[in-house]
Amino acid sequence: MAENKRPENMKRITTPALAEAFIEEQIAALKAQIGNGKVLLALSGGVDSSVVAALLIKAIGKQLTCVHVNHGLLRKGEPEQVVEVFRHQMDANLIYVDAVDRFLDKLAGVSDPERKRKIIGKEFIDVFAEEAKKLNGIGFLAQGTIYPDILESGPVKSHHNVGGLPEDLHFELVEPVKFLYKDEVRVVGTALGLPSSMVNRQPFPGPGLGVRCVGAITRDRLEAVRESDAILREEFKNAGLEGKVWQYFTVVPDFKSTGITNGMRTYEWPVVIRAINTVDAVTAEAAELDFKLVQRIVARITGEVKGVNRVLWDVTPKPSATIEWE
Repeated sequence: MAENKRPENMKRITTPALAEAFIEEQIAALKAQIGNGKVLLALSGGVDSSVVAALLIKAIGKQLTCVHVNHGLLRKGEPEQVVEVFRHQMDANLIYVDAVDRFLDKLAGVSDPERKRKIIGKEFIDVFAEEAKKLNGIGFLAQGTIYPDILESGPVKSHHNVGGLPEDLHFELVEPVKFLYKDEVRVVGTALGLPSSMVNRQPFPGPGLGVRCVGAITRDRLEAVRESDAILREEFKNAGLEGKVWQYFTVVPDFKSTGITNGMRTYEWPVVIRAINTVDAVTAEAAELDFKLVQRIVARITGEVKGVNRVLWDVTPKPSATIEWE
């Protein structure tokens, strides 16, 4: 475990200058480790994998191949942003896999949260392994492991950082940010030129919107989660709450209630707003929101999101609730 212990003399990366020094150090280390080899990276678009991708692009360029799997459970605009930033702006070798139907077909009718998580995790690994087997000469697997992952569960993260690959795929690991904390990764990402919307992305569960479409996932209810979440994030940004509220998102549970739209009786879903503040995610408190902001969000969601006639505000702390609903 010694090689996975953060060096005692390592400074906390809190400034652009320290980030630049770290980047130069890692570029040299990556070139020394990889040489002329080829590297594969599962690029989710999250903070950790994005920073690793940007680091590797600076270090080894086209020797890196990124695989972005769109499983249909990402937030609005995220797959498009990954393609725009990495393929078009950074000129990366990027394989984009549209696996939406494959994932949603496997999840059809599955309501148990743990079964949903396992299906999503397994299917992701299967898709990634299939893409890996199409490529020749790959000797390294890059991962967005960060230091809290090592402290909590050992050096290998699951889901988009691809623990559990088939035995016939053997790669040497490349983990350039494994001694960094999340706030340090964000500073490095900014220094690498990644957009703020990617670097400062809120915490997002591995199964994505799959755990916010409570119960058995249907395409129409999943779309209601995605659209209502986009409205919530836009309104929080306009209100100057980005970076001030730790996490905020919407949930669409699997039940309906009566309502009235355009003078007609409806029987549609509710959207639940969840906005919380926390220091360590072990405990959390509901964020205090201006009621006029809440009313504006309610008006937009009920007016713009198909299949929704009611908005609820979850103000339960952790404990007794968890941050996510599943």
